[in-house]
Amino acid sequence: MNQDRKDFLMLPTKPARLTITEAAWYFGFSEQDISVLVSAGHLKPLGHPPRSGSKHFATVELEKLRTDSRWLARACDILVSFWRHKNASRARRNGDFSEHVA
Repeated sequence: MNQDRKDFLMLPTKPARLTITEAAWYFGFSEQDISVLVSAGHLKPLGHPPRSGSKHFATVELEKLRTDSRWLARACDILVSFWRHKNASRARRNGDFSEHVA
């Protein structure tokens, strides 16, 4: 675990709003996973940031989601589905069909 992440997770009181990186650390996801969850509408940033703009998340909302096992399960399902689809598309572009034969 990198030192910045460790220092952040050890803070007794987190900031009121978190960046994508901090939200990822808080949930145990990657930054890219947070972007996927936002794109899927499963995680809402504060305000109305532009699609390619910086996004921040309310810590109080993330605390609720972090303790919601249904939300976490759905988040994991969204991520598995996203990566399965992305990897299948990449394999098709590369002509590798062996992994997808049932």
